[in-house]
Amino acid sequence: MRRGFAFGAPAGPAGQCAGSLACIGFVVALAVAFWAGAVWLGQALIHFATFGF
Repeated sequence: MRRGFAFGAPAGPAGQCAGSLACIGFVVALAVAFWAGAVWLGQALIHFATFGF
């Protein structure tokens, strides 16, 4: 069995960069949506915990 294949393999084709950037952008969008939801839920819980004051 050859060793170092995973580290010595050539990089993917040049067109794969756009796919990687799209994937990173999608993950960033999911993270932003998650934290926006978390902030919204936290504000709603604080609002209800203080009886709307």
